[in-house]
Amino acid sequence: MRHLVLATVLALASVAQAQAQSYPTRPITLVLGFAPGGPSDVMARIFSRKLEQLLGQPVVIENRSGAGGNVAAELVARAEPDGHTLLLANSGILAANISLYKKINFDPVKDFAPVMLVGAQPNVLVVHPSVPAKTLTELIAYVKTKPGKLNFASGGRGSSPHLAGELLKQRAGIDIVHVAYRGTGPALQDVVAGHIEMCFSSVSPVLGYIQNGTLRPLAVAALERTPLLPDVPTIAELGFPGFEANAWHGLVVPVATPKEVVAILHRAMAETLKDPDTRKALITFGVDVVGGTPEELAAYIKSEIPKWAEIIKASGTSLD
Repeated sequence: MRHLVLATVLALASVAQAQAQSYPTRPITLVLGFAPGGPSDVMARIFSRKLEQLLGQPVVIENRSGAGGNVAAELVARAEPDGHTLLLANSGILAANISLYKKINFDPVKDFAPVMLVGAQPNVLVVHPSVPAKTLTELIAYVKTKPGKLNFASGGRGSSPHLAGELLKQRAGIDIVHVAYRGTGPALQDVVAGHIEMCFSSVSPVLGYIQNGTLRPLAVAALERTPLLPDVPTIAELGFPGFEANAWHGLVVPVATPKEVVAILHRAMAETLKDPDTRKALITFGVDVVGGTPEELAAYIKSEIPKWAEIIKASGTSLD
């Protein structure tokens, strides 16, 4: 019996090794949970060109928007686990949605094998110049004199900027009111016009407004300063250690994908992110390139899920 078990294990290992040696054998589908033109889409189109050169097969981007990325995640979770179907998932799909939505048909930990944390788009806190606060400390003090009177905008309930605001409310002990819009564009328009006092946003959409003085940046919701705004401090360094509210993006595959295939994908992504042109394009787009091992991404996902579960519960946010 022991010999039979050993033979079976060796046979399976031989099959996995053969798969890895021939992988990939056809075009690779990179599934995204959002429409063309969004952050995930732009990121994917930047790095996929180099990735397909390294893998020797075309990388076909497939946009499957719906339910905050859950439609795409479910599709990939049920896909053939052979490394030919990948998911570029954001922090919502892998960390927040399990608490935001009443029901999702996948488990972000059990249904995926992590490949790499590709990068993060830090949220920056900006205010309209009419707000008499030049620093985060001044803003918090000002808000405390007007509890419930100041508003912050976001492109939608449960979005990364919304949750960044909820995290600040909790950590700073302030009362600001969330105003949800149907998209980042309308939210920013009302902040620029002064109808809403402040918002969190990824850097790219607000960079021009910051540069021309239309909006004032106070702090970045990342653990380290972002290259596009090197003079803007982080919330963490302003008295809130560990404060992090990024829109991050990780590459994952179906959980049963052979480890050898995951290793090939990881090596190819590592080389992709080292490529000077790819790295420059991502940074220009406002992405802080991260990288790292599959194990590090797995640990990060597991740490982010309870963090956002607490914030989502405290804010009373839920989505159908």
